[in-house]
Amino acid sequence: MWLIAYYRPTALFSLKLATATSSGGRTLICPTPFALRMALLDAAIRTLGATAAQRLWPLLRGLRLKVLLPDRLTVINTFTKIVRLKKMGPSDDTGTGLITPFNNTIAYREYVSFGGDIGISVQTEAGDSLPNEVAALFAQITYLGKRGGFLQLLDRPEYIDQEPDEAEGWTLISADQTQFKIGGTLQMLDDCSSKLTFEQANIYSDKRIVLGKDRILRHVVLPYRLVRSSRSFSLYERIRET
Repeated sequence: MWLIAYYRPTALFSLKLATATSSGGRTLICPTPFALRMALLDAAIRTLGATAAQRLWPLLRGLRLKVLLPDRLTVINTFTKIVRLKKMGPSDDTGTGLITPFNNTIAYREYVSFGGDIGISVQTEAGDSLPNEVAALFAQITYLGKRGGFLQLLDRPEYIDQEPDEAEGWTLISADQTQFKIGGTLQMLDDCSSKLTFEQANIYSDKRIVLGKDRILRHVVLPYRLVRSSRSFSLYERIRET
């Protein structure tokens, strides 16, 4: 059994690579398994409490995940002004007597404008139906990626018996691919390892997450090709069956 939920983006989406720096890095065009699992865990903590969320974490960590992006999406390129902590500590750089801990600088940013709705489908490792308390969490997801990437659930999530068809654009993002479309777009999507504990996922814990061990990268080819680009945008279009 697969549970399917459809969302409508109400703002621009942005989610940098796990290896990107604070001053640069291109955005991914797809929510990652790690981001989806953390969104569900966050919803569980807020609505059910930390104890219940800890009990549900092994189930959330092992979910099979598929996504369906719209036919077209546009990546917008821009530079923005940011402030960053000074490496040598607070100082008076302007001679005004005002000692500040921050420097002004610029950073490269990318934002994704989706040309339609997003579908998310999940299945347990055993293929069973999700517990009602977990299915209800999808109504509590209000953003993905960076804060401000808001989206709205369109309707009540529904169960289907058959696996969402890849011919319709669904892509499995929680496992290594055995088949993919030639000419697609490669994305490095981060995911939770099978040993990532609740304490490591809890931002209030001192337990660290090690990239490559607890937080792994999956190389996924999405069925999208670049059809047009300039210095300010890149337009991607879904590859259709021929």
